[in-house]
Amino acid sequence: MLIEKIKSPQDLKKLTLDELKDLASELRELIIETVATNGGHLASNLGAVDLTVALHYVFNSPEDKLIWDVGHQSYAHKLLTGRAGAFSTIRKHNGISGFPKRSESPHDPFGAGHSSTSISAALGILEARDIIKSQISNLKSQIPSKVIAVIGDGALTAGLAFEGLNHAGHLKKDLIVILNDNEMSISPNVGALSAYLRRIMMGTLYTKFKKETKQFLEKIPTFGEPVLKIAQRAEDTVKGLFVPGLLFEELGFEYVGPVDGHKIDSLIETLERFRDFPGPVLVHAITKKGKGYEPAEKNPGIFHGVGPFDIETGEMPSSGKKSYSNIFGSALVKLAKEDRRIVAITAAMTEGTGLSEFVNNFPKRFYDVGIAEPHAVTFAAGLASQGLRPVVAIYSTFLQRSYDEIIHDVCLQDLPVVFAIDRGGIVGDDGPTHNGTFDLSYLRHIPNLIVMAPKDGHELQCMLKTAVSLDHPAAIRYPRGSAADDQEHDEIKEISVGKAEIMREGDDVLIVAIGNTVIPSVNAAQLLADAGINACVVNARFVKPLDTALISGLAGKIGNVITVEENAVSGGFGSAVLEELTKSGIEGLRIKLHGLPDAFIEQGPQSLLRKKFGLDAEGIAREALALVKHSTERRVKS
Repeated sequence: MLIEKIKSPQDLKKLTLDELKDLASELRELIIETVATNGGHLASNLGAVDLTVALHYVFNSPEDKLIWDVGHQSYAHKLLTGRAGAFSTIRKHNGISGFPKRSESPHDPFGAGHSSTSISAALGILEARDIIKSQISNLKSQIPSKVIAVIGDGALTAGLAFEGLNHAGHLKKDLIVILNDNEMSISPNVGALSAYLRRIMMGTLYTKFKKETKQFLEKIPTFGEPVLKIAQRAEDTVKGLFVPGLLFEELGFEYVGPVDGHKIDSLIETLERFRDFPGPVLVHAITKKGKGYEPAEKNPGIFHGVGPFDIETGEMPSSGKKSYSNIFGSALVKLAKEDRRIVAITAAMTEGTGLSEFVNNFPKRFYDVGIAEPHAVTFAAGLASQGLRPVVAIYSTFLQRSYDEIIHDVCLQDLPVVFAIDRGGIVGDDGPTHNGTFDLSYLRHIPNLIVMAPKDGHELQCMLKTAVSLDHPAAIRYPRGSAADDQEHDEIKEISVGKAEIMREGDDVLIVAIGNTVIPSVNAAQLLADAGINACVVNARFVKPLDTALISGLAGKIGNVITVEENAVSGGFGSAVLEELTKSGIEGLRIKLHGLPDAFIEQGPQSLLRKKFGLDAEGIAREALALVKHSTERRVKS
C-alpha cells in the first residue's frame, strides 16, 4: 500500500499523479475503517482528503505551517505526517487526538477544536515570522517560508473569521487562505453570504444581460439552441467564477477559484501558481462532504461526528435509551405548544442539541445563526427584551465563546433568556477542546442568572418548564449521553427555585451533589452503608441560588460534608457551598470539595474518566469514607 511508504510529507513528492489519486483512495478507506471502530468526525474529513494531499505535495510541512480550522478535517493530515502507525488510537484514551495538537507533532503548529480560529492564528504566526526575520538574520533558515490557513465555509459564519480576513487584508502579508467550501457546516449554512451572492445574480444588470443573450442565441439557426443549453448549464459556474471574488477582493485578498477540490492535478497547479504570491491569497476549493462513502454523502449532518457504525450499512447501534439532548428537544416542543412566546436558537448544532423536532413543528420560531455563539446570545437578548422566551441551545464548551454577551447583554439587563447547556461535564473522546468542565464556574458568579442541573431526564424537563416561566435569565446544564429516567411523563411540573431535595437520610456524612453526580452519590451511599457509614445525600438541583437553609442545617447536624460535581473544583459548585457554609458560622465543619482537578481533562470514554477522577459511585464512597475516617481520628486524638 502507498500509505505505508509515506513516512513524512516529503515522500509525496516522489509519487506520480496517478499514485497520488490512489493514495487519496487509501486514505479514505483507512479513515472510514478507523472511524467505524473508534467513532469520530467522518464526513468533513472525507471531503478534505484530496485537498490535503495537494497541500502536502506543494508545501513543505513543518517548515511551511498548515493551520487547520476546527480540526474536523485534519485526519488525512495526521496520516501523512508520520502518525499512520498510531491512527488506530485516534480519540482513544492515551491515543492521538482527533484534532490538531501542538504537543503531538511539529506538523500541528496550532491546536484547534473550536471553529474559525485559523485565519487569526495563521496571521499571528506569519507576523511573528517576519518580526523574527528582521531581528535575527542567521535564523532565516528556521523560519517557515509560507503560512496556510485551511478554513471551511461553515466557519466563515463566525465573526472571528472575518476579523482575521480584515486584518490580513490590511497587513498585506503573503498569507494563503484555503476556503474548503462543502456548502455545509454541521448543520446547513445560514446567513447573508449566500444571500449576497444570490442578490448580485438577481440584480437588474445581470438579469437584463441574461435575457438579451437568450434572445440573441434563440435567433441563431441550428446552433442557437444547443449553445443556449450549454450557457444555461454553465450559469452556476459563471456565478462562481466572478461573483464570490468581489467580497474577498474588497477585503484585500487575491481571489482564486472556485477550483474542484477533488481534482488533485488542478489543485496542485493552482497552489503552485500562487505559492509565492506577494500578498494575501484566498483559494476557493469546492468539495463534497462525505466524499467516497455513500451514507456520509447522503447524510453529512448525521456523519459529521459519529460513534462506531457498520461500514456496509452506515447504521449506528443504539443504547435504547434517550439522550439528554433528545429529552430536551421533545420537552421544548411540548412546552412551545403551550407557550407561543418560546423560540429556539442554536449555533450550527440543530441535530446535536436535539432541536430537529422543534424545527419540524415550529420552523418560524427556530433560528440557526451559524457558528456565531456571541450573536446567538445577543440576538436572544433582543428577542427577550420584547417579551419572547428564547431558549439558546449550545454545547458548554462553545458557550464559552459568548461569555461577554451573557454578562453584558442578558444578565446585566435581567432578560429572560434560557441557556440550555448541552455536553456539560466530561464529554469523552473529543477531549479537552470539547469537555464542558468550566460552565458552573464561569456562570455561577454572574448576577441575576439562575443556574441549575438535573439529576435525570425527568428533572431536566421540569427544570426547562421552570426556566421558561421565569422573568430572569436561567441556565440548565446537562451532560452528553443517555439519561436516567428517560421516560415521557404526562405532566411536567415546575420546581421551586433554589429548593434542593433529600435523596437519602443519614447522620455520618452529608453528600451534596449536583446534576449527573447525584445518582452515583446515591449509589455511593449504599456502598457506605455496607461499610457501616450512614450517608445523607442531597440533590442540590440549583447551583444558584443554593438551598442554603437545608444544606447549612444538615451540615450543622452531621459535621462531615462532601460536595460532588462533574466540573472544575476551582470556583465551581463546591466552592459555592463552601462560601455559604463559611457565612453560616458553623464551627467544627469538615468539608471536602470533590470534582475535577485544575487541568484540561484528556480524551477517553466517559466511564473511564469518571472512574479515574473518582466521580463514579466507588470513587465518591472512597472520598466520603476518607473524610469520615479522618474526622473520627481527629476526635479520638482530641
